[in-house]
Amino acid sequence: MASKNMLIVHGGGPTAVLNASLYGAVLGARDNPAVDKIYGALGGTEAVFTGNFIDLKTLPEEKLRLLPGTPGTAIGSSRFHLEPEDYEKMPALFREHNIGYVLLTGGNGSMDTCGKIAAACKGADIRVGGIPKTMDNDLAVTDHAPGYASAARYAAATVQEVGADVRSLPIHIVIVEVMGRNAGWVAASTALARKAPGDAPHLIYTPEVPFDEEAFLSDAKRLFEEKGGVVVVVSEGLVDKEGNNVVPPLFTVGRSVYYDDVSTYLRDLIVKRLGVKVRSEKPGLCGRASIAWQSPVDRDEAILAGKTAAEAIIAGENNFMVGFKRLPGEEYRVETMLVPVEQVMLDEKKMPRSYLNEAGNDVTDEFIRWAKPLVGELPDFVHFN
Repeated sequence: MASKNMLIVHGGGPTAVLNASLYGAVLGARDNPAVDKIYGALGGTEAVFTGNFIDLKTLPEEKLRLLPGTPGTAIGSSRFHLEPEDYEKMPALFREHNIGYVLLTGGNGSMDTCGKIAAACKGADIRVGGIPKTMDNDLAVTDHAPGYASAARYAAATVQEVGADVRSLPIHIVIVEVMGRNAGWVAASTALARKAPGDAPHLIYTPEVPFDEEAFLSDAKRLFEEKGGVVVVVSEGLVDKEGNNVVPPLFTVGRSVYYDDVSTYLRDLIVKRLGVKVRSEKPGLCGRASIAWQSPVDRDEAILAGKTAAEAIIAGENNFMVGFKRLPGEEYRVETMLVPVEQVMLDEKKMPRSYLNEAGNDVTDEFIRWAKPLVGELPDFVHFN
């Protein structure tokens, strides 16, 4: 088989290890004679139609080595909407650039795109595969996805630091809002901030359990009277028992509905109902862009995911996503697997109910055991009160 070019496309929001996966894919393909050029799509899927590519094979080694420690995505990403006719055009566009291998890196939406491109390329001698990426950790089948552990480590470390501040001057309730529109994996990870009983966070709320405002106010009042300083962590997408967002919508554009910050909403609710001092904090994009709190496990597994995908697609695999399977035993170990992409297309994985306590305002030990190897150790702080 004559050598063909590889195209790597990034989709959706960046993570702290997205470039690490890009680095892994380059490692897995650059020395294989079956691959000529390794194209990076500059700006996401739209580049397929403009031909805006960079040959990553020509970059100097010192530049490539910077990728695993660079946040965001060096080749850019997008949420470019594809119509059915766009998929039909792709095989011809790939042939124009002698592209025989296409790798898409992303979450649920990108894996849906991956499956649709693979279907469009069926019979065209063009193979398509997926590299998992999402800080939300909501990809199905795989134990976890690259991007999550670093976001979780940042969130846990931030809450640990906020907790030390609040304990030093215990005069208010602080609500920390983290990303996670429909799944609470990142919010749950902040439980790892606790080094001793009573440490922050004192309450954790995720979208998997309907949010009860009266129960929340009761818990917040009780803890404030007991401690004077309280740290509450909430996912951005909290919903009520009817499944509606607890925050009223601000405005709608097409099919997109935009809401105010849930932390701001709950801050105002506490002030009005309890009459106590409240602060709201929302790290937002900081949580997915921090290299300072990048998880070493996350970085290494992101490289492994990219390398595995490149090697698999060159070897003849098609229509797949790389996944991770956790191996049994006390020591944390994983192995990669190839998952049929149809099993992950727009299939959103939420937290198992067993990972959340009965009241829905904290996590269980089962979750802590699952998450701790991914996030790693956090620093020890000292206090005398």
